[in-house]
Amino acid sequence: MSAKPRLSVVGNARALASLKKNPPSPFCVPMLTTSDPANQSVKFAASNGSHHFVPSVSAAMRQVERAVGDIATTDLPVLITGESGAGKGALAMRIHQLSNRTQDAFVRLNCATITPKSFQDGGIDYNWSNWPSAGTLFLDEIADLEILSQRKLLNAISDGDARGSESKAKVRIIAATRCNLQKEMLNGRFREDLYYRLSGICLRLPSLRQRKEDIPLLTDWFLSKYAAQLGKSKPQLSSRTISRFLEYTWPGNVRELEYTVHKIVALGDEHLALENLSAASVPAPPRLAIRDGLSLKQAARAASRQTERELILKVLAQTRWNRKSAAKQLQISYKALLYKLKQIGVDSAEMS
Repeated sequence: MSAKPRLSVVGNARALASLKKNPPSPFCVPMLTTSDPANQSVKFAASNGSHHFVPSVSAAMRQVERAVGDIATTDLPVLITGESGAGKGALAMRIHQLSNRTQDAFVRLNCATITPKSFQDGGIDYNWSNWPSAGTLFLDEIADLEILSQRKLLNAISDGDARGSESKAKVRIIAATRCNLQKEMLNGRFREDLYYRLSGICLRLPSLRQRKEDIPLLTDWFLSKYAAQLGKSKPQLSSRTISRFLEYTWPGNVRELEYTVHKIVALGDEHLALENLSAASVPAPPRLAIRDGLSLKQAARAASRQTERELILKVLAQTRWNRKSAAKQLQISYKALLYKLKQIGVDSAEMS
């Protein structure tokens, strides 16, 4: 069993309350010229839901969501860590949407495409003509920024606009990385001073395999999203597909789940859409083993358990993982459902 994800929030509750009351000045960054071909990685996004955030039922993600609710309205810089495809961009947008800057721009910057030439006069050469007031700058995959660019970025961001330059826009900085920045610092690949400038609050985003309780909710959202986009009826997934989703390790995380659901809607064929899932990562669907000496009674009992498992997972998906509603639909007690969930390998404690 994989270790539970850790949530790191710098400072205790009392310190966090103090920071909320007396927040530091927001960072300032000089302007960027989006007409520069080197800066095509800049993406402006409206804060009106272009990145939909699906509320979680897993304990791991609910802990992160509570932290986001606590720090969203501050100007503290945030560092989000997590595996590729885990949803770091969606979480950054969620912080922006809950902040006092929600009416301002959310700008996503792909750090892998930034070079030292992207900086001019000690700052990033950005044109914020579409950004009339303060907003949020999301530095995606900050560890991909080469070391010279890291120094220039550090020089470009400062606490407050001390020089009163009109070429600067006050923003809240959110950075994200799939890498272990502590190891990167030890290996000389990431500046320690930049790390501490960006990591006012550190949030660790769990992988999808660490929050499997959220898979039915995410799947339902993606089904609705792509059915609407493609003008098709929303498909109802079979219990076998739902079981496979819950058993799969999802090395590509939420992004891989989204692509898979997109294919299901587009192709209209679950079997065909699931062919490319890594066979090594997907346990074979539970099958009744026929062995010598197996009595008819034993075979019937084994078949009953398999059918029961598929039915429970199907009803949980239909009720968006609401266990009380599922128990009512299955016509069993809530306590009995918790027991059966434990039997089929779904830890109910993670959903409470």
